[in-house]
Amino acid sequence: MNRLKSILGKAFILHSLLSLGVVEANAGGAHAGLATAPNQTIAANGIQFSYRSIGNQSGTPIVLLQHFTGTMDYWDPAVVDGLAKTHQVIVFNNTGMGHSSGKVADNIEQMSTDAYGFIDALGYRQVDLLGFSMGGFIAQELAAAHPDKIRKVVLVGTSNKGGGEHLMKVLGEAFSQNMPDPRLYLFFTQTAASQQAGQAFLARSSVRKERDPEISKDDMNAHAKALITWANTPDTEFSLLQAIKQPVMIVQGSHDEMLITDNSITLYKHLPNAQLVLYPDAAHGSLFQYPADVVAKVNQFLN
Repeated sequence: MNRLKSILGKAFILHSLLSLGVVEANAGGAHAGLATAPNQTIAANGIQFSYRSIGNQSGTPIVLLQHFTGTMDYWDPAVVDGLAKTHQVIVFNNTGMGHSSGKVADNIEQMSTDAYGFIDALGYRQVDLLGFSMGGFIAQELAAAHPDKIRKVVLVGTSNKGGGEHLMKVLGEAFSQNMPDPRLYLFFTQTAASQQAGQAFLARSSVRKERDPEISKDDMNAHAKALITWANTPDTEFSLLQAIKQPVMIVQGSHDEMLITDNSITLYKHLPNAQLVLYPDAAHGSLFQYPADVVAKVNQFLN
């Protein structure tokens, strides 16, 4: 527990620096889409959810589910805007995150319930999901519980339930590194090529000027409890995965040490209808290292 508090303390300092603009990347040129889309709100179950809708308004929308402590601004414009060329892409802040009202949940089950409330309030007959990291946990819960609403699922850099045995160790290592942003350690390998891709991602994701508020320390603790509990709750019979009948695309890096690459292979083996894409020299954030190729493969899968 003391180790967890130490890791969260370091993480909160980083988020505070980001919100003050102390930790910055070279933003580069302006981007249309995610960087400029207006925030919208929609009410569901007493919560005012903030969200952005980008791209083609026809077809089945794709809803993106974010990682641990991340807001809408932590998505990569190269991925969101790339998908938005052919799809309606919806990013949102779950309960209590960013400008969304309410209290941040401390368990994946409640996060999933809240996310479904938001999705249902949008009024679409069906949606597709892309869940990254902790967002992949929520995507699995939603797909199993709501097969009529969830059409297809993309799981990126995530794990089966109970597959988080390396999580604390890697988080501790990330926040002990002398790096300007721990995502360079967690999301990318330490090769020159991967780190260069990481710097490019940080630059793209910093373009938006009117940004969501960063997570508070208490809410970070709630996220950590949800993440660690779900990732360490055994599902020895893989009952959650067996309940997901929809087509699933799994995207992973060859060297994810946070939610280890082997767990994506476990997903592939136990999901009834899955395909697996592995990227070389990539870690937890393979979609940010290979955005154009991920967009192309996701488009092919969804279409």
